[in-house]
Amino acid sequence: MLEASNNSELPPIPTKRYFTIGEVSELCDVRPHVLRYWEQEFSALKPVKRRGNRRYYQRQDVILIRQIRSLLYEQGYTIGGARLKLDSAESHADSVQSQQIVRQLRMELEELLHDLRRT
Repeated sequence: MLEASNNSELPPIPTKRYFTIGEVSELCDVRPHVLRYWEQEFSALKPVKRRGNRRYYQRQDVILIRQIRSLLYEQGYTIGGARLKLDSAESHADSVQSQQIVRQLRMELEELLHDLRRT
């Protein structure tokens, strides 16, 4: 979803477990108040909150923020449109994963049936 051209404009994400809102702001070129607003608008964006309600973002949060930024600022989506796009991408990934699980289970059951018929 995030094109390579968009990635080259932003700094690489360091290999850290947690990022403060200030660090994420710099990594994604988005102001902290916008990040707090996006938390309300995008249910998938849930940073860990610790003492004093301080936010700590993980790597997948930073990637999601970059996707949201790309949809809103570069591709011209509205917040509602970006939310739908992310939800549909997530539901598609869930659907593909479910299909893979069903295929795997079916193969295992067919092997079990084959083994039972031999005995």
